Amino acid sequence: MMMMTSSLTRRNRSFYRGLANGYRSGLEETIAEQLRSHKIEVLYETDKIQYVVPSRNAKYTPDFKLPKQNGYWYLESKGIWAVADRAKHLLIRDQQPDIDIRFVFSNSRAKLYKGSKTTYADYCEKHGFRWAHKVIPDDWIDECVQASESKGSS
Repeated sequence: MMMMTSSLTRRNRSFYRGLANGYRSGLEETIAEQLRSHKIEVLYETDKIQYVVPSRNAKYTPDFKLPKQNGYWYLESKGIWAVADRAKHLLIRDQQPDIDIRFVFSNSRAKLYKGSKTTYADYCEKHGFRWAHKVIPDDWIDECVQASESKGSS
């Protein structure tokens, strides 16, 4: 019993650290730190993206808004990727095809549900979502840096 409490505490330290610094999770805080280390402005949960859930209007607030040539893209950090959240992203993708939303998973090899053979990464591949495991890929960072530099020289 003591061992379980100790690992639970360790696991939650990152979560609570993220909350203490204005993020909803430790992964979000880690991503923000990664962006800052590359001198990329951290725009956290700045925008609301509208989409329609059958029979009701809804809004979604992406975690991070990042620069790219001629606009922005959004980064969503995910620990657990619940069914409702996956459905939401399919609706957004279908209803807002020009919005670029990418995912960073704390574990892209996690299964969609107990007993599933499909991982988060598999799901993204099947549905055309760009994704990464634990950190933002260098090419995504480079895209942000180049966009930031070109905005600065304009």
